[in-house]
Amino acid sequence: MKAAVLVAVMSAVTILLRALPFLVFRKKTPAYIVYLGKVLPPAIIGMLVIYCLKDVQWMKAPFGLPELVAGVCVAALQIWRRNAVTSILTGTVIYMLLIRVL
Repeated sequence: MKAAVLVAVMSAVTILLRALPFLVFRKKTPAYIVYLGKVLPPAIIGMLVIYCLKDVQWMKAPFGLPELVAGVCVAALQIWRRNAVTSILTGTVIYMLLIRVL
């Protein structure tokens, strides 16, 4: 019973947070919100890439090869297919295979 209540509360909060911008900005979205909507996604992706590569040992075998190959595959698939799920899943599979093989 507790789990069902927790799931219901989390679902309600998630729905409220998703609907909140539409409720607050009913008439016109402020220019700074539009600007942030354009600028933040690439900035967040950049920060995630930096975070993921921060502990790579570039001077020790395999010299960051799995990370670089998987990253290039993700970028290429994203440019080609424009499907984030496919890009991320494929990159993850390639990375996991490479760290087992190399």
